[in-house]
Amino acid sequence: MYKINCLNPIAEVGLKNFSNQYEITPEVKEAEGILVRSASMHEMELPENLLAVARAGAGVNNIPLDKCAEHGVVVFNTPGANANGVKELVIAGMLLAARDVVGGIEWVKKFGVIGLGAIGVKVANAAVALDMEVYGYDPYLSVNAAWSLSRAVHHVTNVDDIYEQCDYITIHVPLMDATRGMIDGSAIEKMKDGAVVLNFARDLLADEQAVLAGLQSGKIARYVSDFPNSITAGQKGCIVIPHLGASTEESEDNCAVMAVQELMDYLENGNIRNSVNYPACDMGICTTVGRVAVFHKNIANMITKFTAEFGEKGINISNMTNKSRGEVAYTMLDVEETPAAEMVQALEKIPGVFRVRIVKG
Repeated sequence: MYKINCLNPIAEVGLKNFSNQYEITPEVKEAEGILVRSASMHEMELPENLLAVARAGAGVNNIPLDKCAEHGVVVFNTPGANANGVKELVIAGMLLAARDVVGGIEWVKKFGVIGLGAIGVKVANAAVALDMEVYGYDPYLSVNAAWSLSRAVHHVTNVDDIYEQCDYITIHVPLMDATRGMIDGSAIEKMKDGAVVLNFARDLLADEQAVLAGLQSGKIARYVSDFPNSITAGQKGCIVIPHLGASTEESEDNCAVMAVQELMDYLENGNIRNSVNYPACDMGICTTVGRVAVFHKNIANMITKFTAEFGEKGINISNMTNKSRGEVAYTMLDVEETPAAEMVQALEKIPGVFRVRIVKG
């Protein structure tokens, strides 16, 4: 029986996907899995038995990713599940900024999308449908996103092209050290006079003091944000929406269903999909006697050490996979004997190993 704690209310349409192997517990200390939306986990002491955290949404700035990785706790999010809801609000925000809706559509010639992930692609395609000339920038454009993106979108390889050529600029990238404050004074200076900036991703992607300066100088005509705060709320030229981007019933249901499915596949099979702190890894359903998962540092000779331990104990490995992501890695091994406690202890003693989990056996 897996015990799941919900730090926030989670849509029932998602929770009902749990089988009778799962129990929703009000005690977070008992939890092997946590479902969360907006609750902050940064000050939380991670439960000893915690194996995974699933965020019913895309942003994970409320979860201590590095701390979880070091404890062998996989953190999932639900990319794309709320993309349609955010897309609708981005387009609504653009039209709000235009004020004269019909005239605004006819006047806007160039629309720039920074970040062509699940949401960015939908926004770009919607803008194409409005007969706008759309420019898209994403240095890490995935194959799936490329297939979904309208052929009418001009894919540029330099973000400056967006700043310099587009009347409306919308940003859809994750908040990381590399993207924090990327809409800064330098970026704003490159923009066309009277540009409109839409931020429905994260407020910290923009240096909002620089945005206010751009509004005051006339460089920026409107700043539309889904993240109300003391900097922009009530300021002239700012259209601030109370974080409604994913607040549709459809989005919340989609996020809940995806989060539960990710959590179940990981807890039952060890498979990782849409994790933000560990690599994607899928070995399907285990058909052997046992499956062992090892969380470890991404350093040389780790696989050799793992296989040596199994070899010394005469346990045959029938299948194995290893994936890495930055400084961390994840290894799954399907074995033909039930892994004993001493096997786990031996693996845990290897320098660089964070955690060993018996998925089956």
